[in-house]
Amino acid sequence: MEILAVFLVGLCCVLQSNGIEVEASENNGCQNFQPHTFMLQEKQSYRTSFHFQPPRNWLNDPNGPMWYKGVYHLFYQYNPYGALFGDFMIWAHSVSYDLINWIHLNHALCPTEPYDINSCWSGSATILPGKGPVILYTGIDANHCQVQNMAMPKNLSDPFLEEWIKFAQNPIMTPPDGVEGNNFRDPTTAWLSHDGKWSVIIGSWNNNQGMAILYRSEDFFNWTKYQDPLYSTERTGMWECPDFYPVSVNSTDGVDTSILNAGVKHVMKASFNSHDYYMIGTYVPEMEKYIPDNDFTGTGMDLRYDHGKFYASKTFFDSVKNRRILWGWVNESDSIEDDMDKGWSGLQSIPRHIWLDRGGKQLVQWPIEEINKLHGKKVSFLDKKIDSESIFEVQGITAAQVNS
Repeated sequence: MEILAVFLVGLCCVLQSNGIEVEASENNGCQNFQPHTFMLQEKQSYRTSFHFQPPRNWLNDPNGPMWYKGVYHLFYQYNPYGALFGDFMIWAHSVSYDLINWIHLNHALCPTEPYDINSCWSGSATILPGKGPVILYTGIDANHCQVQNMAMPKNLSDPFLEEWIKFAQNPIMTPPDGVEGNNFRDPTTAWLSHDGKWSVIIGSWNNNQGMAILYRSEDFFNWTKYQDPLYSTERTGMWECPDFYPVSVNSTDGVDTSILNAGVKHVMKASFNSHDYYMIGTYVPEMEKYIPDNDFTGTGMDLRYDHGKFYASKTFFDSVKNRRILWGWVNESDSIEDDMDKGWSGLQSIPRHIWLDRGGKQLVQWPIEEINKLHGKKVSFLDKKIDSESIFEVQGITAAQVNS
């Protein structure tokens, strides 16, 4: 069989993250990244050049992405001691000016207190008007129970936000009656509601229902569980890493998470059964109810962000370019032995601009425009005939990776 092919091959640049390596310096019980020399790719097999990765070890959920004082921030679940998921998970922290080239900072949150001594699990960042960002995160406490905690920057004038202070009154939320201690995690970005109160949802599972438990607060410090979940269903498993945000019905622009008007619909996303599912619907703040246009069915008809390796995703509103950006964890399919041999496992997806399609039925995604920075020299081949099982050498470029 012969194939008539048209090749467009682009030489892509590698990430310019100033060549970071991990060094074992102790700080609050964690190893931290320290600037060092260029990391040679051959030191760690099969590392990517375009997707976000830490210098080494295990990575999973993206946490608390945001823009603050000219800098993009990405926190993420990380095991500082190995290439596998561990019993001592932390919030690692990296910053960027363009979402392409990243600077790896010292870790933001490490297990140090009774309320998070067995790991700092996933959560979100909310920027409070006039007060700056606040992190809400799940701690695994001394009894291995999942509780919700808060942390604030030590120095708001530091655009890198390199130091974080845990709230003295943590935990601020504990599993409510009827919810088991291992089914209460992953607080979302909070939003300011119609009555001036803050709202946040926590992923859970109770009475054979996956759900978004709703909490409300007047001051962001003292939280009260609302009488009913914002949404629940019997057609899913445990809800992990829920996300709840508005999308414009008339524009591809993103909107702030606290926007509530007739010009938006709301997306409810939950991670379960190894995939990320979402619904488009209407949020009724006066009733604190979410009414989906189409409920989860537990079938292949449910809407998904991605049909590949993509999980525990998180969006944020980029106020600089008026867009909502989606991050997702891309898990590895390698064996445990291979991951340990490589010295790393997991990466983040290419960040995606996300918006509502014209029909209002589903979301549209596209790689952020900054990805074009990775495109370099282009080599084209027109009407080139390639025989089956033959080898064709692309000349004129030198690169470990190309786009085709």
